[in-house]
Amino acid sequence: MTAAARLAALDSLPATELCQHAETTLAALVDVMNQETTLLRAGHMREASALTPEKTRLAQDYVGFARSVQRQSPRLKADAPDAVERLRLGHERLATQMAENLRVLATARTVTEDVLSDVARIMGQQNRAKTYGAAGTIASDPSASARGLALNRAL
Repeated sequence: MTAAARLAALDSLPATELCQHAETTLAALVDVMNQETTLLRAGHMREASALTPEKTRLAQDYVGFARSVQRQSPRLKADAPDAVERLRLGHERLATQMAENLRVLATARTVTEDVLSDVARIMGQQNRAKTYGAAGTIASDPSASARGLALNRAL
């Protein structure tokens, strides 16, 4: 099925059916994002990352439904105004959940970077020679502070 045929099929769905598909997908997306946020808050990064494929699929499906709803807006408002209002409220919940999810992701990334930076600093301190310099202080070689450790800042 071509993209144009898929769009036409979505656009030709009865108003209540199109809204129901969009609402179901939206609720599932909000649920997956909530699960991810909860796992991230608990520090379970691997479990949270396992939700990424499902979250991506649901987001793509929702975008397709949302675009169809936008294209069919006059018809949907006339034929299923209550369903359109439920979708609007669901979309607001999605926006709230996305903002919270992004905030938690940013916090997790910052914490991870801080931990890795601390490890690199401590490892560098352990590798330094403990000798006195000409001024009577312990000499430090800042270029050796992260020797042997690479930081991947992608989360």
